[in-house]
Formats: sequence, C-alpha cells, structure tokens
Amino acid sequence: MKALRREGSAARLTVSASTVLGGTAVGDSICVNGVCLTVVEMEKSGFSADVAVETLKVTNLGELKAGAKVNLERALQLSARIGGHLVSGHVDAVGRIRERREEGNGWRIFIEAPDTTLRYVIKKGSIAIDGISLTVADADEKGFSIAMIPHTAKLTTLGFKSAGDSVNLETDLIGKYVERLLAGRAGGGVNLELLKKSGFA
Repeated sequence: MKALRREGSAARLTVSASTVLGGTAVGDSICVNGVCLTVVEMEKSGFSADVAVETLKVTNLGELKAGAKVNLERALQLSARIGGHLVSGHVDAVGRIRERREEGNGWRIFIEAPDTTLRYVIKKGSIAIDGISLTVADADEKGFSIAMIPHTAKLTTLGFKSAGDSVNLETDLIGKYVERLLAGRAGGGVNLELLKKSGFA
C-alpha cells in the first residue's frame, strides 16, 4: 500500500499493484483485504479508491500504514468457476487473531469475533477473512478457527499475521437471507407463507 490519506472523516487509499489492473477501469470494483472499493483513479503502477466513513468504521482499513501488504482481488465474473464461496466485499466486522498454531504442514488460526458475526458462523461453513474464502474448522461462543494451508500462507497476508492482529470478517451471505426469511416481514414471527413459496416448508 502506498498511502492512506485522511480527507475529513473519510479517506483515500492508494495501492501499488500490477496484476489486478489488467482489464480494470475507473468505476470498477477491487477488494482490498476483503473490502469492496471503487477505483476512482488509475496509473500504471496502481490505483486509488475513496474509503467512506462507514467503511472505516466497520473494517480495519484505517489501521493500514504506508508499505503494508494487502490482499487484492478483482470482481468475480459469474461465467468463471467459483473455487470458494460468494464473497461480496461487504465486511460485517473486525475480528482479532487469538492464536496461531502449527498443525501438520500448515497452521490453525483462532479468531475472536463479535456476537453479531458469530451468529452466522457454523462448523464447516464458509467465512471470508481479509477477503480470503475459508472453511470454519470449529466455533465456540468467543470465536472460531480455520486451517491455513501453505499455499494460502504464501499468497495472502494471512501468512504473516499473528496473535493480536486484526482481520476483516465477512460471513456467508446465505445465512443472513435465511435469518431474514425465517423472521418474516412483520413482527419477527416465522412467515410460513413465504417459506412455502420458497420451498422451505
């Protein structure tokens, strides 16, 4: 990352990059550490994006310093294979690494997360950590753990993060829709008619 320039209560992020610039134009989306941002300026060696007040509030982008490494990903083309789960880049909360432990040829990483995020985390379900699609190995009332293979450690920032570091968390979108469906549109009760129409009842 080149710079994070504060502009009032918002900011402008400038990132050095090469691969993700191919086919990218101003107005396109690029995920930075799992946060979906809109490219507002481009140059040969990177791009800039505005970071809104809300984004600074619910992610760890505001903690970035010049020279920090970040994960970058272009927007998904739905004509391509989906190797992980669908990640929108709309971060739910910031978690914190509690422990990183060697396990086999990889590592087990334990992450603390707020209750508002943990309600959607299930064992063997999907979670995005700094934009990396991963499988939940286990979960409890304080957080969850994932298994990190050497390939992930080599290609992402998760490879050099350690206990105490913050991470952006995005839970599986499907869980949120199911919760909304079950709650119903009026009064919080189960909307049986809506469930029947959707094939769930």
